[in-house]
Amino acid sequence: MRVVEVTAYGGPEVLRMARRPEPEAGDVPGRVRVRLRAAGVNQADLRIRAGRYPGHVGDLKPPFVLGTDFAGTLMDPAPGMPAGTRVAGFVPWFDELTGEGTYAEVLRAAPEWLAPIPDDVDYTVAASVPLASATAQQGLDRLALPEGSTLLVTGASGVVGRLAVQYAAAAGVRVVAVAHEGDESELKLLGAEHSIERGTPEDVVARVVAAVPERVDAVFDGAFHSAPALAAVKDGGAFIALAADRTPTAERNIRVETVRGRPDAARLKETLEKVAARELITRVADVMPLEEVAEAHRRAEAGHRPGRIILMI
Repeated sequence: MRVVEVTAYGGPEVLRMARRPEPEAGDVPGRVRVRLRAAGVNQADLRIRAGRYPGHVGDLKPPFVLGTDFAGTLMDPAPGMPAGTRVAGFVPWFDELTGEGTYAEVLRAAPEWLAPIPDDVDYTVAASVPLASATAQQGLDRLALPEGSTLLVTGASGVVGRLAVQYAAAAGVRVVAVAHEGDESELKLLGAEHSIERGTPEDVVARVVAAVPERVDAVFDGAFHSAPALAAVKDGGAFIALAADRTPTAERNIRVETVRGRPDAARLKETLEKVAARELITRVADVMPLEEVAEAHRRAEAGHRPGRIILMI
């Protein structure tokens, strides 16, 4: 089968197409095979490839296969889902550390990672959702904000931030969303009370304070602003970071935590059903063939356009 391997740590040029044996049914107990149709390009993929997580990859060394989000078709039956079911999910890559990711034609998956894809959701849309929705939901769970609290969501034009805006607004939280130019009106439709244009972290903080002079109760840092964004938080507030190397040091009694999404099939099933019903809106930025993975990484790193880049397999 075709895979994309990270041949060394570095820029997008280290990604290479390769061939590996296709997994056989039952070769890993408790795992089922999924023939992949789409895989998402996540920020974690870029950071792993660049070698920014040496303390988090254990003894794993190149060559290995990147990729977390996926959508495809079950090749083997799973509990409650016969072979042939369209499924989506994500690989908890840092927990597995097998070097077997989703930039491949076939994946061994744990059944508890998988949720069925509704008929009205295509593979590209489904592949944009799993890790983003888990990260947004579990980050908001950790914040545990009461109704009426104020939350700053940076990176709100991206998939994780966009879902965080929608989940938080649905819970009665007042959201200040930091958006790409042109996205302000849409984010207000999705539930943001205030939508401000992105900029340097210092510019963002100034705009937040202008909109919310008392400062916000918490930050969901989808844009990896890190320490500078703490200035937007009240004393004793909270801050959720999405990457270990972008987690600021706590100050002014602000609670700082890092969230890494964990698979939750029941929640993912509910989320995909809401996507099908247009009750939740995700965003696909580009759809590219697997062979163009290096260009996909370049576009993602350059902020080519907000949203998830999807690799078709």
